[in-house]
Amino acid sequence: MSLISCRDAVFGYDGHAVLSDVSLTLNAGEYLCIVGENGSGKSTLIQGLLHLKTPMDGAVTFGDGLAPHEIGYLPQQTDYRRDFPASVYEVVLSGCLNRLGARPFYTRTHKAEARHSMELLDVLPLRHRSFHALSGGQRQRVLLARALCATEKVLLLDEPAAGLDPLVTAELYKVIHHLNRDHGVAIIMVSHDPAAVREYATHVLHLDGRPLFFGTREMYLQSEIGRRFLGGDGNV
Repeated sequence: MSLISCRDAVFGYDGHAVLSDVSLTLNAGEYLCIVGENGSGKSTLIQGLLHLKTPMDGAVTFGDGLAPHEIGYLPQQTDYRRDFPASVYEVVLSGCLNRLGARPFYTRTHKAEARHSMELLDVLPLRHRSFHALSGGQRQRVLLARALCATEKVLLLDEPAAGLDPLVTAELYKVIHHLNRDHGVAIIMVSHDPAAVREYATHVLHLDGRPLFFGTREMYLQSEIGRRFLGGDGNV
């Protein structure tokens, strides 16, 4: 059973469609990269997958016990306030907020999950540090640990390496690949980075107001649009 499925979904604003005819499936353990030019509908689709936007037509459905609030979401980097007072531990633990229900406090289980996420992302030694004092790469690891606290099944990452230097970018991609390969977390990643798509994706969705391609990475590499976006001769 698929985790997320779109069937002929149409999304828009004020009754005007900006993204049409979206059909895709995400299964457990897959790594889907969403690519396309600016304005192609990637951000709109993210809102739809997070149930922040209702399709004007078609449907987005969830399976295998997944609920919309159980998708771990890492948005694009933004400028953080320098006086942001939270510690790394507090930021990561806040990823459990949607699972508190009627409880006004975090349980021992939530705290153990936050610690486990920090261990997986190698930020446990930073747990007492102020979040605003971290480097860009450290912040992304912390926010990825926070997103992981919200889910055991799906991470939705919106250009997670934007603004990071090449070395930090490579390290972050390896961490995401580790979560996917060794822990079975399905990944949906919006990216402008051809190298990341070529190396890590199992599937690719290419948008331009509608899907121009959806299928496996191997098929994308052999397609004309894939060769144009990724470059090279189509070899994996």
